[in-house]
Amino acid sequence: MRSFHGGIHPNDGKALSRNSPIELLAAPEQVVIPLSMHIGAPAKPRVSVGDSVSVGTVIGEAATGVAGISAPVHSSVSGSVSAVEERLHPNGRRIVSVVIDNDFRDTYDASVVPQVIDERDYSTDIIRILHAAGVVGMGGATFPAHYKLASGLNRADTLIINGAECEPFITSDHRVLLEDTDAVLRGIRHLRRALGLEKAILAVEANKADAITLLREKLKGTDDIEVRVLKTRYPQGSEKQLIQSVTGRLVPSGKLPADVNCVVFNVYTAWSLNQAIETGLPVIDRVVTVSGPGIVRPKNLRIRLGTPVRAALKAAGGLKEDTRKVLLGGPMMGNAIYDLDVPVIKGTNSIVALSPEQIHHNSEVEGSCIRCGRCISVCPMLLQPVYLYAYERKDKLDDLKKLNIMDCMECGSCAYTCPGRLHLVQAIRSGKAKIRALPQ
Repeated sequence: MRSFHGGIHPNDGKALSRNSPIELLAAPEQVVIPLSMHIGAPAKPRVSVGDSVSVGTVIGEAATGVAGISAPVHSSVSGSVSAVEERLHPNGRRIVSVVIDNDFRDTYDASVVPQVIDERDYSTDIIRILHAAGVVGMGGATFPAHYKLASGLNRADTLIINGAECEPFITSDHRVLLEDTDAVLRGIRHLRRALGLEKAILAVEANKADAITLLREKLKGTDDIEVRVLKTRYPQGSEKQLIQSVTGRLVPSGKLPADVNCVVFNVYTAWSLNQAIETGLPVIDRVVTVSGPGIVRPKNLRIRLGTPVRAALKAAGGLKEDTRKVLLGGPMMGNAIYDLDVPVIKGTNSIVALSPEQIHHNSEVEGSCIRCGRCISVCPMLLQPVYLYAYERKDKLDDLKKLNIMDCMECGSCAYTCPGRLHLVQAIRSGKAKIRALPQ
């Protein structure tokens, strides 16, 4: 099995929830849906206070004039709009959001109907459906899927479906592969046909043996989807590392997967496309792993967008008394939140609660570099984190740019392995922010 440069092997913690079937969480009395749940320009409000909406109603129209990098936002419940105002977003900022009072009728919008695909223009129709349904990178990256597919047309010779799910504790994609296998495979086939390829590669890490066995049984006698088993290693789920593991190709600095003739989509993105085609439903909910040592009963839940994190935690038995931190996302790249009423959004694949034992003590006390070079050896992007750290501390921005600091994906491998407890990721984030603030 091929692999990528660097990486680490943290305790994955997946045993807490990997055997927990997906449970449906009832929609709350009120949802708060941000109009920015994707990379790119925020959607523009399409409703006003007092408007009635249904499940699937467009409440945020994709922005235009930004090279197509935006996505529409839909109502996850039926009811009435009580506010269109700035609310706290999981990223810590206040973002324009639509607040909807749920009438608990779950009336579907008239636009929610199965989609017909024109066989003569398959690619265009799939791109249209992805855009209309607001499908984004559901593994957490949230890049609009229609734009990614369009960028790969007539360029990609390899379609990779990302089932690595390498972050500790997260098992949502694993459960979707087990519980709705056929829907995922149908979604993959739609993407493959849209790209005009004969085969797709479904990449799954070796720690998901039950999913691998099931997929191979389902695909017996077919040759259009190959299940590729990968060594279990973090951050394998990052698309550049996944491309290297699957194809051996290296995505150059500043380039995209399409530049090496690859397109990568997440397992749940393929599932969401299939749902949009077969039912007409846009992205109104998602499967979320609620896990970690700080959770009483770890679970996988299907949650409506806009539901407060607090409701998901309650459904999992609540937080243990010694819980120290709550993250949206995994412990390596997730964001800590200080308000449990922030909403679940499209990119929320997990809610992880950590106890003091899981909090790396470099978050409190910074030590000194001992020149061991571990951070360099584990960096999957072939960077030199210790020098990025040193130059950021001295505000040597030209040197940071020469060392390709903007290529850092902030995976945390360097900080995880650093015996000197340096605040490497924080320094790199600060350095990137300083460079972005420079006059263009």
